Amino acid sequence: MKQVVQNYKSGELAVLDVPVPGCKPGGVLVRTAYSLISTGTEMMKVSEAGMSMLGKARSRPDQVAKVMQSVAVNGVPATYRKVMGKLDSYTPLGYSLCGVVEQVGAGIDDVAVGDLVACAGNEHALHAELNWVPKNLYTPLPDGLAPRHAAFGTVGSIALQGVRQGEPQLGETALVIGLGLIGQLVVQLLTASGVRVVGADPDPVRCELAARLGAAACGDPGSAAVETAVAELSGGHGVDQVYLAAGGGSNQPVELAARLSRDRGRVVDIGKCRLDLPWNAYYEKELDVRFSRSYGPGRYDPEYELEGRDYPIGYVRWTERRNLACFLDLLARGSVDVEPLISHIADFDDAVKTYQQLKDGELKAVAVLFRYPDQTEDGNVAAPAVTVPAVRRGDAASAPARSAPVRPAGAPVRLAFVGAGNYASSMLLPHLAEREGVTLSTVVTTTALSAANAQRKFGFTGATTDLDSVLGDPAVDAVFVVTRHSSHAELTRKALLAGKTVFVEKPLALTEDELAGVLAAVEESGNDRLQVGFNRRFAPLLREAKNRFGARTGPASLRYLVNAGRLGHGSWYLQQATEGSRFAGEGGHFIDTASWLLGSDPVSVYAVAPSGAEAGGDVQIMLRYADGSTATIGYVTTGASGFPKETLDLVADGRVLKFDDFVRASVFADGGVGRKRWVSSRLPKARDKGQSAELAAFIRAVRTGGPMPVPLESLVATTSATLAVQTGLAAGTPVTLARPR
Repeated sequence: MKQVVQNYKSGELAVLDVPVPGCKPGGVLVRTAYSLISTGTEMMKVSEAGMSMLGKARSRPDQVAKVMQSVAVNGVPATYRKVMGKLDSYTPLGYSLCGVVEQVGAGIDDVAVGDLVACAGNEHALHAELNWVPKNLYTPLPDGLAPRHAAFGTVGSIALQGVRQGEPQLGETALVIGLGLIGQLVVQLLTASGVRVVGADPDPVRCELAARLGAAACGDPGSAAVETAVAELSGGHGVDQVYLAAGGGSNQPVELAARLSRDRGRVVDIGKCRLDLPWNAYYEKELDVRFSRSYGPGRYDPEYELEGRDYPIGYVRWTERRNLACFLDLLARGSVDVEPLISHIADFDDAVKTYQQLKDGELKAVAVLFRYPDQTEDGNVAAPAVTVPAVRRGDAASAPARSAPVRPAGAPVRLAFVGAGNYASSMLLPHLAEREGVTLSTVVTTTALSAANAQRKFGFTGATTDLDSVLGDPAVDAVFVVTRHSSHAELTRKALLAGKTVFVEKPLALTEDELAGVLAAVEESGNDRLQVGFNRRFAPLLREAKNRFGARTGPASLRYLVNAGRLGHGSWYLQQATEGSRFAGEGGHFIDTASWLLGSDPVSVYAVAPSGAEAGGDVQIMLRYADGSTATIGYVTTGASGFPKETLDLVADGRVLKFDDFVRASVFADGGVGRKRWVSSRLPKARDKGQSAELAAFIRAVRTGGPMPVPLESLVATTSATLAVQTGLAAGTPVTLARPR
């Protein structure tokens, strides 16, 4: 299928051929009829992409701060790869469309194949021929509503939510500053609510349009006409509400809002304009400044948007989805008219040309629609031109187990990736893309564009959203599972049963049942060719320090401090209900490192959390080993961001190993003729945490058929110990670990 994309690094716009997205449970696959270009939000993104790197940095200081924090934690090279990987990728455009339901995912019962729906979301309602849309981001069309009008649903919801934040009442007066697409809709919604509206915009064409759509008066923000109209309509008191629907870097809108508001008036920010509030003006009138968060309650909440968990109507009357349905109803009843806002309808194939015309100012428009190939001139939906591949619903695990194919001598190792997110793209694939004797065969993702990006950047032979086709491909030697934590165990189980050698990023499992399922797959298939991405034991500096420390004769004491830091708002690590606790997700790294240094697997785990600590936050773990050794892991999220992330000390037999965050290591020892000391000779160029060496060992095992880099028993023991942390926290007692069979 085709999708409009942009490379944020170069600014390139393209209509790209990408795989059809899979129809996941909890949502529907929608074939687009019309999608709407947001001439404000989207064109701002398009313009930013055309800036220099310095210009991009100035426009997004929040992202610059994240980069600097990453440099402090991961070093310059790793951060550079991560940032460039994100910048030099195709990103999607679009967030408002109308289309036809093509497939219905499990758990959906409110629409059927062939129904028309309006869809929202900058990850789901894209300028693409097909989109997978979760339940709370689509709504069926009322009877008789034209698809091209329903394509305005998302921007209509944004305007509607802004109006709700202003709490308009019959007979009040409002000022709308900025008469672009959102401003024009706000004017109509306020007028329909019985509010008298004054519009302000420097463009006389937009002012004229707003007047035709119901505004009592319109004019340039700097003209006396606007102030005169406000005085006449409000009896000299000032407007009850001001809606900031303007963009740009001028502070004029907030200053005008203060000047023309009544005492204790309401100022609602809907757009993205400069907000240097003049303190005296806002203080003296005690103005109520409010923000409107996009489409309404539920926005940016993954449980609402992705998992379909609705808010009770008794507590949250107007959610994203209910706002979307309300706006469509207003359109269907004629209370809002979007037809006059449509400046241009372009064929989808002309998308790049259309964006360029908008950017250059050749096309001056309030709203532009893309019409897709299956859409007829009269607005009816024709037969589909895009064929959705048949999805095999059967579980790949039900296929008979088979051994991995015998590899001809000298043949390249063929790898498939399931998942191509940030970690895979920055930490794994760069080490594999140009490795001799390795072929990147197929990348599988649930979203079309991430697969296409990985294929373009790393040279995969193919890209798909169909997992079963990859597991059933006898030419694939090994499968990398690099998806979200909640899917690791099931995908690993399927790949093992399909006879594949598997590399799965940590964690292997989030529950004992998931771990048991993986082990059952190993037993059923006889395939134990498994590696978990515990890379730290492969780090060159740590391996050298261990060798310098030497063999032990007595028990050891290990202390490991992990200064994990706080997570940013919106991180999927915070989705503990589905993705497990943060420690469950990455704690295996540190337990594996401790066990490797001590040369055995733990026999018991005792975990405690500081009083009042947030769930999934700070935790202290004591591991005991059969030879009497102990390891204490302090996993903290409340430390200083400037302190190293990982530091450890290993003490035994009159020796101390000190390791500082993959940058410096030293060993102190008491000898027969005095004290000895070894210190790593120089600072490494980067924090090498072992990914390259780990991948080399894995590829070697796949190529030769030799033992896996880490025994299965050790992987299981580390996973069991990680899971026991949560069990121990709940019980408040030590947990004895069963020995792996």
